[in-house]
Amino acid sequence: MNAMQESLYQLITETSTNLPPDVRRAIKRAEMQEEFGTRAALALQTIVDNIVSAEEDVQPICQDTGMPTFIIHCPVGFNQLELERDIKAAVVEATKAGKLRPNSVDPLTGKNSGDNLGPGTPVIHFHQWEKDELDIRLILKGGGCENKNIQYALPTELEGLGRAGRDLEGIRKCILHAVYQAQGYGCSAGFIGVGIGGDRTTGYELAKAQLFRELEDTNPNPTLAELENYIMDKANHLEIGTMGFGGKVTLLGCKIGVMNRIPASFYVSVAYNCWAFRRLGIVVDPATGTIKRWLYRDKPEQMVRPEGGFDTDHAIVLQAPISEEQIRQLKVGDVVLIKGEIHTGRDEIHKYLMHHDAPVDLSGGVLYHCGPVMLQDDAGWHVKAAGPTTSSREEPYQADIIEKFGIRAVIGKGGMGAKTLAGLQKSGAVYLNAIGGAAQYYARCVKAVNGVDFLEQFGVPEAMWHLEVDGFPAIVTMDAHGNSLHKEVADESLLKLEDLKEPVFS
Repeated sequence: MNAMQESLYQLITETSTNLPPDVRRAIKRAEMQEEFGTRAALALQTIVDNIVSAEEDVQPICQDTGMPTFIIHCPVGFNQLELERDIKAAVVEATKAGKLRPNSVDPLTGKNSGDNLGPGTPVIHFHQWEKDELDIRLILKGGGCENKNIQYALPTELEGLGRAGRDLEGIRKCILHAVYQAQGYGCSAGFIGVGIGGDRTTGYELAKAQLFRELEDTNPNPTLAELENYIMDKANHLEIGTMGFGGKVTLLGCKIGVMNRIPASFYVSVAYNCWAFRRLGIVVDPATGTIKRWLYRDKPEQMVRPEGGFDTDHAIVLQAPISEEQIRQLKVGDVVLIKGEIHTGRDEIHKYLMHHDAPVDLSGGVLYHCGPVMLQDDAGWHVKAAGPTTSSREEPYQADIIEKFGIRAVIGKGGMGAKTLAGLQKSGAVYLNAIGGAAQYYARCVKAVNGVDFLEQFGVPEAMWHLEVDGFPAIVTMDAHGNSLHKEVADESLLKLEDLKEPVFS
């Protein structure tokens, strides 16, 4: 690689593996607010453990490295075409090295390019300015939180809040609703960028641009500064908590921008980002391609691996294959440790299994909603990152697949819906919530890769990996008796959302 490509490779690697100081401080503040021993505190301890591991081992914080998005300011006359080629070369190298998961998929054929290149990927936005240096910023925003982005066209009716009109009150309600609807699906506690105004496209661009702001800055618009502070206060009153387990901290950051709109359109766009808020930047000498300084790192923030975490001494051990009798003894809140073989399965696998036999015997087995980062050498395949993906996407399939194959446990994050809950009760199965984003924490639990199916057909993230695990911890959040922690938290947070219905801003 040339000097520019090396600098870009460093940016990608650091963004993927080393969480920025301002984000670390936000997570530390959340830790201090949660009561020791609660599910939220346990989740935050696991998150901190994962952050430390990712930095020490220089491995992805979360396995879902999203669609790399670069925002670049360059001098007038700078060769943008050459820089785009350098970015793509660096992305390919970072993918080969396991710092990025191959995430570029043809929407018509489902084919994964394998190198994160393809039409529209990576995303690169160029802007000119009258400075003589390059400002290159990168955000890696995973699919779980990207799917919880939301855009409102005012006026509209909002669950729990009623009518949201074309004014500051309507904007306030939309932002609160955006946090509520994310629940635990986007790996809360999270961050939001809000764009007020613009059109359908520029509104979302403005919202995502807010995520490039420093968390500890002050909005120069006093009205927006007041609104940001209000949202940070009231959104946490919803008590959705980390991973949607309930808790005192639901939102870690809120940044709001505004742009003019046309009279006929009034949009409020919200970009939701998980706790694994991966964005960094570098200032580069355009002549040499070398890094002059890093952005977002003016005040370093170290984290120490926490003591405690999952109470493994009192956890219930589930040895795969698992019996129905053992599963029906479990209840919401139980901590379990899984041993034996588990099988990954995401969107493509679920679709496939609805109409075909499984390549292995899944009776009594464990299905893991996970798209890992994998690398292969002469010794075979190795897991580099393996946290859970958002389970709600599999809701149309899950109950049928559990019944068809005799699956006893499903691992994921964010919970699932009424159809799956009924299926768990009917078939004698449980839903286990792993800690979203904790890709290094869970990779340590994998002792061997026993095999893989559908690799050529579906690509690395969507293939069915057969993993031997030991001491894989998770929490029962949906049991075989019709109980769901996720429904309980959602119902309670809706009541708290209704308490915020009355006008605040005149």
